[in-house]
Amino acid sequence: MDTDCTREERLPPALPAGTRLLHIGPHKTGTTAVQGALFAAKEEMARHGVDFPAHSRHPIEAVLAACARPAMMGDTVPTEKHWQRLLDRVRATGERTCVISSEFFADAEDGATVARIVEQLDGGRVHVLVTLRPLARIMPSQWQQYVQNGLRLGYEPWLEHMLRRPPYDKPTPSFWRRHRHDRLVERWAGATGPDRVTVVVVDDRDRDALMRTFEALLGLPGGLLRPVPETANRSLTLAETEMLRNLNQEFRGNELPEELYSRLVRHGAIAHMKNACSPAPQDVKIRTPRWALEAAAGIGAETAARIGSMGVRVLGGPESLSRVPASGEPAGEPRLAPETAAQALFGMLTTVAATSGTDKGRTVHRTSSKELVKVLGHRCPKRLLLR
Repeated sequence: MDTDCTREERLPPALPAGTRLLHIGPHKTGTTAVQGALFAAKEEMARHGVDFPAHSRHPIEAVLAACARPAMMGDTVPTEKHWQRLLDRVRATGERTCVISSEFFADAEDGATVARIVEQLDGGRVHVLVTLRPLARIMPSQWQQYVQNGLRLGYEPWLEHMLRRPPYDKPTPSFWRRHRHDRLVERWAGATGPDRVTVVVVDDRDRDALMRTFEALLGLPGGLLRPVPETANRSLTLAETEMLRNLNQEFRGNELPEELYSRLVRHGAIAHMKNACSPAPQDVKIRTPRWALEAAAGIGAETAARIGSMGVRVLGGPESLSRVPASGEPAGEPRLAPETAAQALFGMLTTVAATSGTDKGRTVHRTSSKELVKVLGHRCPKRLLLR
């Protein structure tokens, strides 16, 4: 790692009072855990002079609007009003320290967008926090998340597109916008100056370390931030992901109304399955082939070197970004447990039942497909967007 960076092994000193700490992710770097802990502790943090101005754990609509990005599948369409409401809440904190966390800030496409966001948050008071993990750990998790948003491509073909087929922007153009981490840090450091950017390389062996770093930067007592169990955001197993990917193919191939996908699949089947079922030790994990692990490590080495030359503060071990992990044993045949399939189906059926509640005496199997499409079409006006 280049010695031009300011690398610190211990916890960093507290940021100046009145700082607006902006945690921009990116995705799959512990963001959900951080957001859950901050939201759960917001009242206690306020007693220590630190405000959490968002009205929910994750102000996704506001951030998507700020970054001029579309909504996730079928979710509330982001508008400038969402962003303005968050800005108003930030300004209401006055001279107090506040913290905002959203991995979707990493989706800001260019320097001009980043500069506008920083300026709207009162420029000189903004300190940007970027959390990083090795690409080898991010890729399988990000792929299954894309599948949850409608992707039909298998893991290895997706890796081929992302790593071997220039310009590496199909079918998921957001991947490298988020995960070419040196360019991400460069965009934000260009708006704030490198002295107001902290990069944390997350250590998966010490899951409490990230919470302690947030406490230190915000001047909070140690142990105040605690992880909140969040089964709804767990990653899918290979079998679960393949089941969903095949469903995506059938869904698209039969030209069903896209409005149905968000409610029945994403917020019905997947959400219920995640909450009701936990992966078992025998479940087959998503396995990254050796060639992709080596390619990811090479990109990680370039990333670490570039970030090291920017003059930003780096916490943790950047050498982990260029490490080639063991590829492990070849993946076995993914098999979906019957109870998992049942929970997914049950989640979809309960969503249908709740949606078609105009006639409570009718059972689901007596409601025709045409009628369900009509009901859900009225209830789900937003369109599926594969970003």
